[in-house]
Amino acid sequence: MDARRDTQDRQVRGGAGSGGGQARGALGRYGETLAARRLTQAGMTVLARNWRCGRTGEIDIVARDGDALVVFEVKTRRAGAFQHPMAAITPAKASRLRGLAERWLQEHGGAPPGGVRIDLVGVLLPRRGAPVVEHVRGVA
Repeated sequence: MDARRDTQDRQVRGGAGSGGGQARGALGRYGETLAARRLTQAGMTVLARNWRCGRTGEIDIVARDGDALVVFEVKTRRAGAFQHPMAAITPAKASRLRGLAERWLQEHGGAPPGGVRIDLVGVLLPRRGAPVVEHVRGVA
């Protein structure tokens, strides 16, 4: 594939060089901020946001819920988007999250007494009104 075609493909997909990636990044950061606020209000302690593990990937939020460690995937969508945020956990994504959780535990002293859970927070941004934040426990 030539360089011009590659650039056009990224622009159609909203990737690097299109400006769409920046807008998606800002949308994602906003959703993660809303999610972290909601989790804190629910009594959880946010330990990390956007924890990166080399090329393996990123955990959006790591938090403690009582004596359990919780790895959160946060998906933010605008109202009318093709896919509802809660439909975001595919088997491949769940497997990747489990692997990332294992890496977190290796780097941070092992599993807590309450074990590890993987949760999803979906943030839906309607055209008008307040964002809708949904938290689903134990998705993977």
